[in-house]
Amino acid sequence: MTHTVEKIGGTSMSRIHELRDTLFIGGRKDADLYGRVFVVSAFGGITNLLLEHKKTGKAGVYAQFTDADTDHGWHEALDVVAKEMIKAHNEVLDNNADVERADEFVRDRIEGARNCLIDLQRLCSYGHFRLAEHLLQVRELLSGLGEAHSALVTTLLLQRAGVNARLVDLSGWRDEGDVTLEQRIGAAMKAVDPSTEMPIVTGYAQCAEGLMREFDRGYSEVTFSTLAALTGAREAIIHKEFHLSSADPNLVGQDAVRKLGRTNYDVADQLSNMGMEAIHPKAAKTLRQADVPLRVTNAFEPDDPGTLIDDQPADKAAVEIVTGLDIIALEVFEQDMVGVKGYDASILDVLTRHDVRIVSKVSNANTITHYVDSSLKTMRRVEKDIAARYPSAEVRSRTLSLASVIGRDLNGLSVLTRGLLAIADAGYESIGATQGPRNVDVQFILDRKDLKPVIKALHAAFIEGEAQELPRVA
Repeated sequence: MTHTVEKIGGTSMSRIHELRDTLFIGGRKDADLYGRVFVVSAFGGITNLLLEHKKTGKAGVYAQFTDADTDHGWHEALDVVAKEMIKAHNEVLDNNADVERADEFVRDRIEGARNCLIDLQRLCSYGHFRLAEHLLQVRELLSGLGEAHSALVTTLLLQRAGVNARLVDLSGWRDEGDVTLEQRIGAAMKAVDPSTEMPIVTGYAQCAEGLMREFDRGYSEVTFSTLAALTGAREAIIHKEFHLSSADPNLVGQDAVRKLGRTNYDVADQLSNMGMEAIHPKAAKTLRQADVPLRVTNAFEPDDPGTLIDDQPADKAAVEIVTGLDIIALEVFEQDMVGVKGYDASILDVLTRHDVRIVSKVSNANTITHYVDSSLKTMRRVEKDIAARYPSAEVRSRTLSLASVIGRDLNGLSVLTRGLLAIADAGYESIGATQGPRNVDVQFILDRKDLKPVIKALHAAFIEGEAQELPRVA
């Protein structure tokens, strides 16, 4: 257990030339350079172009390939990807030979993918074959292009700086084998010696399980955590472009936020539930089971230890994070629901079928309300299906927001009561509030327009000043 496994996100990758002189090299020399395995994401924006924009949903190559009536859309989208990849590595590579190699790599991978998709279209023009049966493989093929490109460019950049960097390509390009994730990683790392070389590993790994089937675009964290567990890493580190802090500094102010410093996997799960993943829950589970602690750091402050995430309880009760999420409240009211079983299971079945993520829920005698992270378009279909099952029920969706106060141990802090008072004192109203018996989070349901000012009010009440030091309530 002498090495670390470290992951760099896409936004940070776009500043890889800065990280070369800080995170990768900095003041290190000789043996101090090594003992670190890096898992890299695609350069910022590339995966959006390959698949679809993560926030806006704008179609990339994959979306145009699956939806277009003609070939022109996805062909042109693939050309845009090639152009942006070449632009990305021209901004960080300054040696002509390295640029030429990266250019050739892009041409080979892009044209290889293009030919593959053309062949697939031709094959599926016959009635015995269905394109829908191959879409997951197409999505994975395209995703792997971004990480393979950034890993190569990073390797070239470091080699030119005198680092014994080694490209470890897990993307399975032109690989005939159908192997598991563990087999893929094991075979690729078998001849690698982290003590004398710096492995640069692709965040995407092709495997029989199909990472995107379960994790979609969270696959790089699964690769990262599995690699750390399999190789017995001393620590797993995620480098972001910001510190894991008590709130969004752009919202509450840089001077008001506090770096967490230390928290546990329970808090990480709550953050994931609120859409601000420190790490994917399944990846966190892999690290926990392997007893590998996780550290989240600011990639551009390499001397700062960041925040350690492990299984240790808090030394004292305290609020650690205040965050929020826009949600939709799905409310099902049925007067005959009282004492009748099956309503909840039926609603859950519909939500699952439409792939709707549940953030929280409440219920009483005749009403079940699910707070979900979804679009109104999807919820209209959900409402229609539930109404078909329960014609006499009143089913409606309402746009709201959810503010959450999170900490490893909230016992004795009266977070629910004090939170409601803080919201009221700021001139706002909570439509609903919930607190579970484990005392790791308290949720406040709000009108959407109130979310940001309420987060500021809750952060001021629980994080800033002397609020944290209040004694426990008996």
